[in-house]
Parts: sequence; C-alpha cells; structure tokens
Amino acid sequence: MNEKNDNLENLSKEELISIIRSLKTDSVKKCNKSAKNEEKSAFDFKKYKKRHIALKFLYLGWDYCGFAVQMHTEKTIETQLFKALKKTKLLESRETSNYHRCGRTDKGVSAFSQVISLDLRSNLIEGKGIITPDDFTENLYKNSVSDKEIDYPSILNRVLPDEIKVIAWAPVEKTFSARFDCKKRTYKYWFPIGNLDTKRMQEAGSKLIGEHDYRNICKMDVGNGVVNYVRKIFDVDIKELTSSDERSYQMAELTVVGQAFLWHQIRCIVSLLFLIGQGKEDCNVIEQLLDVQNCPRKPQYDIASEIPLVLFDCLYEDVDWIYNEESLKFVTKQLQNMWTNHAVKTTIIRKMLNELENMCSLKDVILNQTECLIPGVRPRHYKRLLERPCCESLEERIDHYNKKQKKNEKG
Repeated sequence: MNEKNDNLENLSKEELISIIRSLKTDSVKKCNKSAKNEEKSAFDFKKYKKRHIALKFLYLGWDYCGFAVQMHTEKTIETQLFKALKKTKLLESRETSNYHRCGRTDKGVSAFSQVISLDLRSNLIEGKGIITPDDFTENLYKNSVSDKEIDYPSILNRVLPDEIKVIAWAPVEKTFSARFDCKKRTYKYWFPIGNLDTKRMQEAGSKLIGEHDYRNICKMDVGNGVVNYVRKIFDVDIKELTSSDERSYQMAELTVVGQAFLWHQIRCIVSLLFLIGQGKEDCNVIEQLLDVQNCPRKPQYDIASEIPLVLFDCLYEDVDWIYNEESLKFVTKQLQNMWTNHAVKTTIIRKMLNELENMCSLKDVILNQTECLIPGVRPRHYKRLLERPCCESLEERIDHYNKKQKKNEKG
C-alpha cells in the first residue's frame, strides 16, 4: 500500500487526471454493459396472453400482520403473494391484474381455503378465462408458448414462505370475482373445553342463525363506510373433538357458516359463547343483543384471541378446482414438519402438567383454560353484559364521522 502511494506521489498532475478519466470511462462501460444485459434478460410479457384464474391457498397467519397489504410492513400475506407472483413472472403489476380477494383476515388469523382471482400469464392460445392484452404481439407469442398450461401452484410454492402455500387453481370466467361471487364463507375456531358447558354454548349459538343486525356482535367500522350491519348466518355448530386424553384436556371446534362477516364478528361470537359456557351469562343474552331496537348500544366486552381463528372454506358455484398431486405432497410435507415441531412442544408441556398435577394432588385439575384466549383485565366481581357501560350507538358514530369529515373539508 505504501509503495502504491509513493508511486502516485511521483506522478504529475496531468498523469493523475489521465488515470482518473480512464477509471471513469471503465466504470461507465461496465454500467452500460450491465444495463444492456438487464435489458436483454427483461421478461417480455407481450409474448404471452393472460388468463383470469382463481387461486386457493392456505396460510398460518400467527406471525403476520394480517392479510391485506400495509404501508409500514412487508409482513402481510398479500405482500408475500405478490412478491412471489412477480418473482415468477406470472404478472407485471397488481394494478393491471384485475385482482379480487375473498376476504381480508386480521392480524394473527389463519386460512385453509382463502381465494383470490386475478389475471396471470398463460401458455394457452384459447380457453376459459383467456385474455388477449392490448399490447400482445402475436408473432412473438407463437415462439414462446406450449399446449400445456402453467402449473401455477407448483411454481408459486417454490418461492412462497413455508407458512403460505397454494393448494389449487381454477380457470374462471373473465367476470368472476373471488369476493362478490362467494356464496358462503366458513370460519372455524378451536378451543379447550376445560370448564365450559358446550351444550349451553350450542344452544346459544343456534340463536345466531338467520338474518340479523349484528352491530352489537362485531366491531363497527363506520370510518370505512360500513353502516349496514345486517348479515346472514347459515349454521353454528360446536363439536367436541375425540381424544385419547382425559376430558380435562379435550378440544372443541366451533364452526360458523355465513354469507359474509363483519369486522371481528367471529371473535365477538366466541367471546359471548365463552361467557355463556362458563355460566356467567344466560343463553338469551344473544337474543337481547340482536334486538337492536331495545339494545341499540353495544355493551363493552373483550373479544376472543385471533390465534385459533381460521377462514376454513369459501364456496363458489361453477368453479372446478385443479389439484396437482405432486404439489399437494410438497405442501403436506411442509405442514407435517411444522406439525412435528408443535406436537413435540405440546407433548412436553402435557407431560409437565401431568407431573405437577400429581405433585399437588389437585382435586379439580380443570382450571379456566380459555382465560388466555380472552385478553384484558378481569374484574374481581363479574358484571353482566347488559349492566355494563355501552359504546356509542351506530347513529352516534355516523354523526361523529360526518362532523369530523366536514371539519376536515373546511380545514
């Protein structure tokens, strides 16, 4: 290094300028060469037609900030999906993809059959959902396609995170919308039975079936323009899961089937059913909350945890799903690996619980196992729902947001 510095010191000003110019020229040539290589390797979407398809996929949302894209984080399901779609050159941009989603799940919520519809690159010339883009170049197209359609699930699953996997796809009509064409949505929620009376919970859950105004059993979203809280629920069912373990550690599965759901509606339902299952509320409290004429303001109560909640199925008519056996084996292996890790941890904790129960000689080992699924501070003395302070009514909220909007417009 010192020898090089000595050599530079001995050079004249003109020689130094010449060396600097030479270095700049070499740098420019390298940049130009790199740009040309990038230009050559750029994917030419003009060679391909598009196809309007539906994608069915699962995800474990526990460590994600929800489904929909957010400005402040990339840790959303939608962000990861579009990263994979762009990386595999299946689309140019979200803005030109005619994209619709069946539903947007909240932070921590998972899905087994979430569905989106969009236009993706296709290998075919014609068929259901095939679209000819305005910038399509036919002479280039003939040299780049095949008679076999792209295996969308296999391609995407190679680049998607382990917690997000595509399980099926289907060609659909160009007018198909994953959101507006969905006939039924099924949510499931798993929880420990513990000291809950599941028969009372089932009786109360059946009162939710039908078309009702659920403003007291959801989180009102007036700020985003939601002022109609009438929805239709087709079925509510609670099933005790068979288990080799003693009843004190048995699990149950809540299934709610509806046409569409409101913000936090399922989690509010679970919270209410837990209170009824614990004997703190009567079954008819559901009917009282659905009677918005006599109960226009929602009593304050905490909603259930998002972790056990799963968007389990989305039902469509005239959609023929295509399943690839090899792709499903790949997804199954990934999930089995995760199951193994969680099952081992569960077994360890279960063994520790057995030992503790033997040490303490507990007469009643069934403690309030659902307590951790309802966050919030618990008062020493329980106050019934209809005796609690209430939130603003729907009309008060609408009036509040209208005044706020007018104030912003004046400002």
